[in-house]
Amino acid sequence: MTSEITQYYHGTKADLKPGDLLSAGFSSNYGVRKQAPWIYLTGTLDAAIWGAELAAGEGRERIYIVEPMGEIFDDPNLTDKRFPGNPTQSYRSRDPLRIVGEVAAWEGHSAERLAEMRAMLARLDAEGVEAID
Repeated sequence: MTSEITQYYHGTKADLKPGDLLSAGFSSNYGVRKQAPWIYLTGTLDAAIWGAELAAGEGRERIYIVEPMGEIFDDPNLTDKRFPGNPTQSYRSRDPLRIVGEVAAWEGHSAERLAEMRAMLARLDAEGVEAID
């Protein structure tokens, strides 16, 4: 798949620096935290903010500007199931993402909105719905 987006983001709590690579094969931040065969990226800052806010771990929430090192594909967890047409500009790749920078200033979601999202994810988990493909 080819995208027209010129800047991609990845939200996480990992402490990384420009030049580092994000790769598939680590525990997912979501669901049962199984090994993820994909690495995820987005063309919107809002989706990256969600990624950072919902990431597992205790570190500081970070949003990195990333460069895909290979082919990227629409993320079917969002584009096929929740937002047809990919308005969230959510993608995934089996190839690494190179960190080219960090978004230093961004505003997170309200505490209420974040609580709503966490409650929805908890409901899905209780129903046995695995959010990550």
